Amino acid sequence: MRTLLMMSVLLLSATLSLQVSANLPDFAELVEENSVSIVNITTRQQVPARSGAEQRDLEELLRQLRPDGIPDLEPESVPGRPRSGVGSGFVMSSDGFIITNHHVVANADSITVTLTDRREFTADIIGTDELSDIALIKIDAEGLRAVRFGDSEGVRVGEWVLAIGSPFGLEFSAAAGIVSAKSRNVPSRGPANYVSFIQTDVAINQGNSGGPLFNLEGEVIGINSQILSSTGGSNGISFAIPSNMALNVLEQLRESGAVSRGLLGVLIKDVDHALSMAFDMPRPYGAFVDDVQPGSPAEDAGVQNNDIILAFNGIIIEQSSQLPFYVGQVRPGSSADLTVMRDGDTLELPVIVGALPANDQAFGGGQPPEPRGNSLALSVGELDPGLQQEVPTLAQGGVQIEQLRDGPGRSAGLATGDVIVSLNHQPVRNVREFNRIMESLPETGFVPIRIVRDGRGTTLVLELQ
Repeated sequence: MRTLLMMSVLLLSATLSLQVSANLPDFAELVEENSVSIVNITTRQQVPARSGAEQRDLEELLRQLRPDGIPDLEPESVPGRPRSGVGSGFVMSSDGFIITNHHVVANADSITVTLTDRREFTADIIGTDELSDIALIKIDAEGLRAVRFGDSEGVRVGEWVLAIGSPFGLEFSAAAGIVSAKSRNVPSRGPANYVSFIQTDVAINQGNSGGPLFNLEGEVIGINSQILSSTGGSNGISFAIPSNMALNVLEQLRESGAVSRGLLGVLIKDVDHALSMAFDMPRPYGAFVDDVQPGSPAEDAGVQNNDIILAFNGIIIEQSSQLPFYVGQVRPGSSADLTVMRDGDTLELPVIVGALPANDQAFGGGQPPEPRGNSLALSVGELDPGLQQEVPTLAQGGVQIEQLRDGPGRSAGLATGDVIVSLNHQPVRNVREFNRIMESLPETGFVPIRIVRDGRGTTLVLELQ
């Protein structure tokens, strides 16, 4: 009886094991079919020799560490030393166009591409784009096997993906995992985020950069670009550039060697819980317009401060960081549609997208002193006429914060010197108007307050308790 029971248990275990195996993907055929399209990329960069002053500083440091003395070193005799790097890439077209990351080939003096059959070629850079971290290079070869691209928009969280690359120089290594999340925004190498990444748990390491991320159909749905790690190795969090966005960039690089991006000309921030409550939104989403740049496409389209951009070309904007990504995909001069919420109404605004310049979106602000105040824990004074003439956005007036203490104003991020131009959706032109509006504020809830700081407008939210 016991023997029969044990045989039944073993049979059940084997059956379950077969069922689990049947549900797991077999990556072997995918790797065999696509590995021929993967390349290893080696770069070399000549590091300049140390100057005489740098060499003397080094010698002084060594003397401090070695009191017994060090050999004499002649600065002129210390040559520049080469520095090498390794990355991955893959074939875009049979005539030798190769895709990789910008950071893999940036500043390289020479680029060597190695195919799976061990042939080596010297590559030329066709164009690179730092904002998307994409580069297009070219080797003198024909008859290469190009990859097939898939639709990154159709990728689902939880589906299997496969990466092939050269982690730590181990050429043509395969690693599998799943899509962990979509539309991830991570710190950008440029002035703004123009990539909405695919996050995976694939074991991506140094050297995988620039390699492809495949779906189970053998289609490239991403370009491996970054990892999140405390050690420099894989912690199970990696990020890939979506193929749909990459193709847009690659097409421009192949045509002109450079990339142009769309621009609206607005300073934006997330709609958090406080802003959504202050503007009577059912939930927080969209991009809050803090300031419309003068003469920008947004201003021409009729976008106003305190508008909330809910959608761009029909695509819902859940987080403000998504807006630059979608706008950046549109060629300058093209028309687009904005869905905007203003004073509780939804508006459709057509816009002609401009071209992206460099733009610093940071706001300044100092630490306010301890002061007296009123029910908002701040005190205000009349606007300096000279400041009003100097700053065009203050033409209609305002009041300047003179002092702050702990309270709603400081918690919201106000600082002394800020100019209040509206409170609770009502314009503030002088101290009398400010006091009148303040007296009518509710005892609790969220109230928007618009200020001008360093010549730029922004809207904050006071939480009244």
